[in-house]
Amino acid sequence: MTEHIVIVEHDTLSESASAALKVLFDSEYRAEHGEWTPDRPYGYSPADVHTVIFHDSIAVAHVGFQRRLIRVGAREVTVAGTGGVLVHPDWRSDGVGRRVMAHAQQAMRDDDRVDFGYLGCREEVASFYERTGWTRVNAVERHVSMIDANATVTSTDGPILIFAAHADPGARAEQWPPGDIDLNGTPW
Repeated sequence: MTEHIVIVEHDTLSESASAALKVLFDSEYRAEHGEWTPDRPYGYSPADVHTVIFHDSIAVAHVGFQRRLIRVGAREVTVAGTGGVLVHPDWRSDGVGRRVMAHAQQAMRDDDRVDFGYLGCREEVASFYERTGWTRVNAVERHVSMIDANATVTSTDGPILIFAAHADPGARAEQWPPGDIDLNGTPW
């Protein structure tokens, strides 16, 4: 099988790539969450950019991100809100997750509109992100409810991680502002 990586803006995602992503996501989540749709994936915010590893025509890994201006304390910060991180079960433990994440992070670095990658996750997967260059921040996060667009959800329990999307990530990570976080929308 031939592996190839595709980094594509959402609005130029081909029908075949979208269909392959649907197969990938539905194989993991359909029983519990229903069918995947690229414009509102399981109620989360959709990706502006998709990073996908294909083996021939089969999507085996995905990382998506959406550019958004969020508020952190008294500052506004442009982030690549990251979600839809998934590796097909048959391809786990083969380095595919690290490779797809590395390509997504490079896409963030190459995007001069993005200051930081941003994601929230479950504690049991946080170590994967930390091994791939993400750093934990401690803050209260507010976001629009995925169920009721008129409601706000406040969260303090899940890990929040950032990735400095610049040439010198160590120096930029220290510039993450202090304070509570308002995602100005639904999570990724």
